[in-house]
Amino acid sequence: MTASRRQFLRRGAAATAALACGPLLTVTPFATFAAGEAHAQGRPVLKAGDQKGGLRALLESANALEGLAYDIQWTEFPAAAPLAEALNAGAVDSGPIGDAPAIFALAAGTRIRLIGANRSDPYGTAVLVRPDSPLRQAADLKGKSIGTNRGSIGHLIALKALESAGLKPDDANLRFLPPADAKLALSSGSIDAWATWEPYTAMAETSQHARVLVNGRGLWSGLSYLAATDAALASKRAVLQDFLHRVVRAQQWSYQHVPEFSATLARIIGISPQAARLQFERRRTQWRGIDAELIAEQQRTADFYLKAGLLRQRLDVRQTFDPGFSLSA
Repeated sequence: MTASRRQFLRRGAAATAALACGPLLTVTPFATFAAGEAHAQGRPVLKAGDQKGGLRALLESANALEGLAYDIQWTEFPAAAPLAEALNAGAVDSGPIGDAPAIFALAAGTRIRLIGANRSDPYGTAVLVRPDSPLRQAADLKGKSIGTNRGSIGHLIALKALESAGLKPDDANLRFLPPADAKLALSSGSIDAWATWEPYTAMAETSQHARVLVNGRGLWSGLSYLAATDAALASKRAVLQDFLHRVVRAQQWSYQHVPEFSATLARIIGISPQAARLQFERRRTQWRGIDAELIAEQQRTADFYLKAGLLRQRLDVRQTFDPGFSLSA
């Protein structure tokens, strides 16, 4: 095992252990069932990871899980790093993950494949500062401290924001913190900026705890994925295909029923209705097929990570996709 992989696993394990003691990590079955009973009855169980309740809210609000031939056990994570570690450990079968953290996880040896892709408006993946901060542009980040999750899309945006101003990664002090800690650090003045993503950006804006200094438009691809473990692909491929179909249909439904979905999202992930609606309408997420253009974009992100010194060797992203999944039944 390489040193970088050991460090990744230690970070993921530490994050998962810490989160298990706090309010942000919850295990919430979508339907009431015991996993043992489900297997005894011949029904497979899909162990679905989620980030801040987004997928579960989407599917629940659209009534998209009616008539399932399998059961779902949900586990919620506040960020991609602990979700990636859970995928690596086999604790979950599948989950949503952004392009940058997917690259970081795959480079560390996590045995997953990307089976579905979506693109969102990247505005809300942003560098935030306090409302009274004197910082006004990316160049002002020189010599400042920026909190973010290592390997996250927030980390990517921080690096991209620095690059856009002609700065190098070491021109700022990157402090690797989970979202809850970064939010507190920004509010207390322990850090100067926070590089994060939705719904944290919308939550900070609507509560007037922070403002956007640099948004992700022109800096981030807006790509995210549904990832699945190699083990789940081997044993639950039909389940994963059905689940992806339901997610895509639910996404289409959500934009036809914005008030209903926003209310469900707010309830499930525990944020204000204003923040839920802002981040949802702003993202405008659309699922799309995995093709050569998308793979090329993912390769450019991986190459940027290599250039920034976060990968030890070039990652050929073509090997990380499973193109055998369709978006519609």
